[in-house]
Amino acid sequence: MQVIRIILLLLLCRAVEFMKTRNGRHGNRMRDCGKKCLKRHSTHVKRFAPFLSTICSESLHVNEKIVDCQDKRLITIPPNLPKDVVHLQLAGNRIHNLKNSMFTPLKHLKSLDLQRNAIATIEPDTFEGLDDLHTLLIQHNQLQFLSEEVFIPIPKLKYLRIYGNPWNCNCNLDEMVRKLQIPGQKNLGSLAKCKAPKRFAGHKLKTINVNLLCNDEKNSTNPIPIQNTADSTKCNIYLFPKSRIDCQDKDLIRVPIDIPAEVLEIDLSRNKIRQLTAKNFLKFKELETLNLSGNEIGSINPAAFSGLLRLKELDLSSNVLYNFEYGVLEHLYFIERLILNGNPWRCDFQIHYLAYWLQVHHNVQFEGLECTMPNEYKGWTVQKYIKKYYEDCPKEKTIADFDTYDSDKLEEEEIRRLP
Repeated sequence: MQVIRIILLLLLCRAVEFMKTRNGRHGNRMRDCGKKCLKRHSTHVKRFAPFLSTICSESLHVNEKIVDCQDKRLITIPPNLPKDVVHLQLAGNRIHNLKNSMFTPLKHLKSLDLQRNAIATIEPDTFEGLDDLHTLLIQHNQLQFLSEEVFIPIPKLKYLRIYGNPWNCNCNLDEMVRKLQIPGQKNLGSLAKCKAPKRFAGHKLKTINVNLLCNDEKNSTNPIPIQNTADSTKCNIYLFPKSRIDCQDKDLIRVPIDIPAEVLEIDLSRNKIRQLTAKNFLKFKELETLNLSGNEIGSINPAAFSGLLRLKELDLSSNVLYNFEYGVLEHLYFIERLILNGNPWRCDFQIHYLAYWLQVHHNVQFEGLECTMPNEYKGWTVQKYIKKYYEDCPKEKTIADFDTYDSDKLEEEEIRRLP
């Protein structure tokens, strides 16, 4: 047994000696190749960094950096965001919570878009250090409560969107509601509504009687009546790189009355709007693009587009328009493109206004102006119909074309009657 122990001990010593020799050679190789070996042995770090950089895209708008991380299935804020970012877009992800000081390194932030996530909690110091932040979009999340302390680190906040959250309008929300109702802050939470309790459901946080929030619900269980109006709380608002509102497929039956006036693009396509009334878009002085395609619009008031002084593109395709009333297009001084296809245009005398307007405004590009009725003109372009119409009209007669016989005869009769 003693011999066996000695043999095992010798084998163990040999193995230790071999490992030392191998490690020594490896160390020598590392010293000899220097930085090359370091690069080769840190490939996992290098692979991870490009992965992070491909999550978001960067761009410039008026020399301000925009980082777009929208719809990337993120569950938290990416850790490698550039510190000079000015506009950060994190909409459409799966973020659930916002922690204290989460955005503190991003001291140049002016706008932060967190809409369409699953945010349920925002800690009081989440926006600590964001002294220049003026726009915060957190609509369409899962917020029931928000402390007024959240807004203390962002004194320059001018635009706050918090609608589409299931706000629980009880005593815990008292301080935040009072802040929203301070006079002169019309752009802070103007569309947000209570989800609970039942008596406040549907009421706007900006107009609710804040003194009722802390009342005992047992003493006042009757619902407070509200007036239903078409609003834009179902829509998605985007501010950068261009201010626009997306209201596609929202089952709207009217044009919302509370769309922000400074918006440049409005998309109301694929809804159930049947008519455009007078001054529907009066306040949108800067609007450039209006999409009303895929609705059920059958009539447009002549003053519907009043105020759209800068509108460049109007899409009215796939509606039920037969013609335009006189004056519908008179307010569109800078229109460049009209999209009209997919409407059942009726080629009769009422289509002449639209055809004449397009002829006078020959710089306007248009498409889809084709007769569908009556059958004799079906498939014709409206321009072809108008040409045919004037060809069939009797030509005006000149003085030489009239027969002078009858006039001479009348003259003779008049002379005979003279005494």
